[in-house]
Order: sequence, then C-alpha cells, then structure tokens
Amino acid sequence: MDAQPEPSAVRRQFRPGGAGTRRPGVEAVALLVLLGASALVAALGGLASASNVDGWYAAADKAPWSPPNWLFGPVWTILYIAMAVAAWLVWRSRAEGARPALTAYAVQLVLNLLWTPVFFGLYPAMGSPALWIGFVIIVALAVAVAATVLRFGPISRTAGLLLLPYLSWIVFAASLNLWAALNN
Repeated sequence: MDAQPEPSAVRRQFRPGGAGTRRPGVEAVALLVLLGASALVAALGGLASASNVDGWYAAADKAPWSPPNWLFGPVWTILYIAMAVAAWLVWRSRAEGARPALTAYAVQLVLNLLWTPVFFGLYPAMGSPALWIGFVIIVALAVAVAATVLRFGPISRTAGLLLLPYLSWIVFAASLNLWAALNN
C-alpha cells in the first residue's frame, strides 16, 4: 500500500505560499482578531443574560441535569478560546476550502450571538414562545457547528477536533433549552 502524504504537505504542493509564509506579526494579529470576535460574542451574550439569570431564569423550571450557573462562564471561556484557535488554524493554512470553512464559522458565530438574547432576553416579554424560538436557533447552531467541523477537519484535523467539545456543549445546551421550553 502506498504511503499517503501528510495533508498539510498536499496543501503546500497545490497552494504556493502555504502555511508559514505570513509574517509572525500578521498571524498574531489574526489570532487576536479571532479571539476578540469570540470575546465580543461572549460579552454581548453576557449582557443579554446577566439580569435574567438571576431574574426569571432563577425561578424557572430547569432540567434535572442542569449544571450550576457558575459553571457556564468557565466552560464558555474555554470553548470560545478553542473556537478562535480553530478558526485561526484554518485561516493560516491558506488551504483550498479555507474561505467556505471560515464562512461556515462566521454563520455559527452569528447564530451563537443570537441565541442568548432570544432565550434570556425575550422571555420576560414573550414567555414560552421565546424559549421555542431559542430552541430553533440552537438547533440551527448545532447544525452550523457540525458543518463547520466537517469543513475544518479536512483542512486542519486539530481545528476540527477543537470544535468537538463546542458541538457537544451546544447539543447539551439544546437539551436544557428544550426542557425549559416544554416546562415554562
């Protein structure tokens, strides 16, 4: 059986000036921009949920498997960092398919941004329908993250793997959202 070349070597064969041709400063700035985008989404989500976590959500009927509220911040911090690093690995690869992969990443980031204000922020005004809208968004988010994993994986296995905990957490969060929608 013939030995298969390492995927990154294949990319460099077909894409002149592949990974490593950008200056380290440019790569560092790109990583900071991607980390900043994640931080912005996290901060906006935090603003949307801050008053409601101790408001209506504190008294809501939550799934028996709901983790304590203090756990969400550290988990999301780790996930947002992993997401940004994954996107950076794909960006710096300059591989064929990197642009559509990063577009898929951007779509899931927008869906991520939409979920928190809908789930937490609209409930006081709309009640249960807000939770169902949130559920539709989080299911779309799970699909978008899965699509991003499938696009990232062939470009950078590490990038694809970095998104798997995020996908798992989104599916878990969807189960919490569904319970809330059914029981509140």
